[in-house]
Amino acid sequence: MWVGITQQIDSRPATDYSWGMEQLPQSLGNPSLGGSFGAAAIAAENARFMSRVYGWMTGGLCLTGAVAWNVAGNPALVQTIFGNRLLFWGLIIAQLGAVAALSWLITRISGAVATLIYFVYAGLTGLTLSSIFLLYTGSSIAEVFGVTAFGFAGLSGFGYLTKRDLGPVGSFCMMGLFGLVGFGLLSMFFPSLMGQGGSFVFSIVGIIVFAGLTAYDTQRIKAMNAPGSEGTDAGRKTAIFGALTLYLDFINLFLSLLRLTGRRR
Repeated sequence: MWVGITQQIDSRPATDYSWGMEQLPQSLGNPSLGGSFGAAAIAAENARFMSRVYGWMTGGLCLTGAVAWNVAGNPALVQTIFGNRLLFWGLIIAQLGAVAALSWLITRISGAVATLIYFVYAGLTGLTLSSIFLLYTGSSIAEVFGVTAFGFAGLSGFGYLTKRDLGPVGSFCMMGLFGLVGFGLLSMFFPSLMGQGGSFVFSIVGIIVFAGLTAYDTQRIKAMNAPGSEGTDAGRKTAIFGALTLYLDFINLFLSLLRLTGRRR
């Protein structure tokens, strides 16, 4: 399940990541327009922008959940996906490619293409994430999802409302994220690392890291909105990019909590 963590890193292109209150490249908006907007108008536009981000994120999560549920209920599909290592890893590589394409090519593609890539990625994630229904009880998954949703709402709300710069939090959590990826890679070659103790630590660190990233990313995404970009293709791409980022935060927070507290079949 740690593969999703590597996709989290892919979603943070080096060209626009500055460990602080960064924004997407200026081609995604026109910051110079900000001078002609009052503070109240900008706040209202930011609120509408974030509502679109949350809407796209929710749409992606719903698609992932629907695909995962339907695949898990079809033994033939389960056997096809998880019984064929070549196909399974092909799906993983396709997921990584979709995230990389959306992250690194966001300034070169249209809003419609960005939306398509985002939903293709969400669907692919549903295919591979269907395994959780085979490993954990349905009631356990529902409980953890509910806890994740409430926790995510609180953390994201804090990131949206706080006036404090969460850049240092983002820096700390990114270091933790790289540590998780490194540990996950090592566990592929040394499975004993992911024993009961290792899995417990991995889950705890994952919860801390993705909780912090949820708040930080929300603040970062809010800052991406360029006044006057509402209704434009650039504005839509920015919202899709933000939705992907928060989608990955939610999925990885959910998986970390599930790994720690989920009841296995």
